[in-house]
Amino acid sequence: MRIPAVVSVVFAGCLVLVCQPAHAAPLGMERVLHVAAEVVEYECTTDGVTEKQDVKINVDLTMPSNATAEQQMSIGWHGTYVTGSELRAPAADLTGVKLYAYAALTGIEDLTSATGVSEPLSVTAGQTIPLPETTVSMKTTSSKAGTARVRPAAVNIGPSSTAPVIECEVRDPAALTTYTLPVAQSSSHTSTSPTPDSTTASPKPTRTVTATVTAAAADENDLDQEFTARQEVDETPVGGAATGGGGEAGTDGRMYVLTGLVITLAACAGLLLRRRPRSG
Repeated sequence: MRIPAVVSVVFAGCLVLVCQPAHAAPLGMERVLHVAAEVVEYECTTDGVTEKQDVKINVDLTMPSNATAEQQMSIGWHGTYVTGSELRAPAADLTGVKLYAYAALTGIEDLTSATGVSEPLSVTAGQTIPLPETTVSMKTTSSKAGTARVRPAAVNIGPSSTAPVIECEVRDPAALTTYTLPVAQSSSHTSTSPTPDSTTASPKPTRTVTATVTAAAADENDLDQEFTARQEVDETPVGGAATGGGGEAGTDGRMYVLTGLVITLAACAGLLLRRRPRSG
């Protein structure tokens, strides 16, 4: 009885180790996962057809792990139809058309979209338009570093991106999940401090020469001023007050004043003598 009990215990332990819960995932799987899958609902309009088609596509976006500013990066696009919601060709055959896939980007200035194109497709009228089996590379370039937010955008069918035959627009863009895309700084923007150039420094002899030239200029100015002063003195006219000579110019006037005073006194004395009464 003891042997079967031991065997049952060992068997139960093996079941615990081997049969782990279905939701369990290997450690670190999320760190290597770069694919974002989501069902996107489109409203498709065909050129020349009034009726629109409702299409659902399982879209897988593969984010680049080394996106760098000023370098072209690629976001992978792969789609599969939800059963019963396929896109069908119009009444006329489609020959040589391509699928153009777009992604909308926000969060970085001047980075708004990424575009990818498939190999040419040939579709019989009224049949389901096949989606590319391989991943379509949507290419874009960011001029700046930062973190972009990515979500699926339009899908067009036509001979060129500017002449679509079928245009499929996302029915509710705000309902879609946005995925982050880090964009690293370009190495060309790494700035280095410029090394000072010793040859541009002003040598000491320059200051000595400047001082000498300044002194010479000062001496020359002094000589000019002295010459001007001498010239003004030599050219000053000799004469009366009208020429600026003043009391120091011409004959001394005090002699005339003194002579006139003597004559006046003599005249006064003569008058006094004539008025005295004669005696007897």
